[in-house]
Amino acid sequence: MADRRILRLEGPDTRSFLQGLVSNDVNKVQDGLVYAAILTPQGKYLADFFLAPDGDAVLLDVAEALADDLVKRLKMYKLRANVTLEETNLKLRRGTGDAPEGALPDPRHPALGWRQYDQEAFDDGSDWDAIRVTHVIPETGIELKPDSYLLEVGFERLNGVDFRKGCYVGQEVTARMKHKTELRKGLTQVEIDGTVPVGAQITAGGKAVGQVFTQSGGKAIAYLRFDRAKGALEAEGTALRWPEAPAD
Repeated sequence: MADRRILRLEGPDTRSFLQGLVSNDVNKVQDGLVYAAILTPQGKYLADFFLAPDGDAVLLDVAEALADDLVKRLKMYKLRANVTLEETNLKLRRGTGDAPEGALPDPRHPALGWRQYDQEAFDDGSDWDAIRVTHVIPETGIELKPDSYLLEVGFERLNGVDFRKGCYVGQEVTARMKHKTELRKGLTQVEIDGTVPVGAQITAGGKAVGQVFTQSGGKAIAYLRFDRAKGALEAEGTALRWPEAPAD
């Protein structure tokens, strides 16, 4: 998360422009950081980011690896909206200790501490992987990958989606998953006896049931088919246990 690009959107149409595109309510930015995503029309994840207040403008904090494609997409949607989009020289500062003046709480979970935007980058050395595994918080480019659905990767729990804000790209699919279906797969925490490569396939009875991602302290974030992850689980010969597994 330290390798970020900070963009600035400014102009009278900024909030209405973003409101029609992203998964969260942009108006919440007046109260602090907003975590959100932009989706395909089919409701699949393209990029996640933070929106931050900056006077009358809005800062957009996105992973460097996703920034170029996100900028192209925003410019494609902009059309006649009175919005300017520019890159800044701002850097991300973050930590879990005492927050400096001007820092804002990370909206995903209190354990993630604070974020701030300044001329110099800073990271207080917190064990971010351990925090994410403990609270099942996905990371851009690791657990958050193209073709993910927001609810399967925990966006509702992480305050990244608003179901009352109105339409945005991919909203219909997201709302349908919320109100009409029971999730059959998604991110969860598993116990693991060792370590395996990130993305290793998880099997149960010889059949693929998911993948294992970030690991820390004998636990890991895994993407599982909930209805199939029963019995003994393993990944590349390493045993895993899913405490929430349904009884056979």
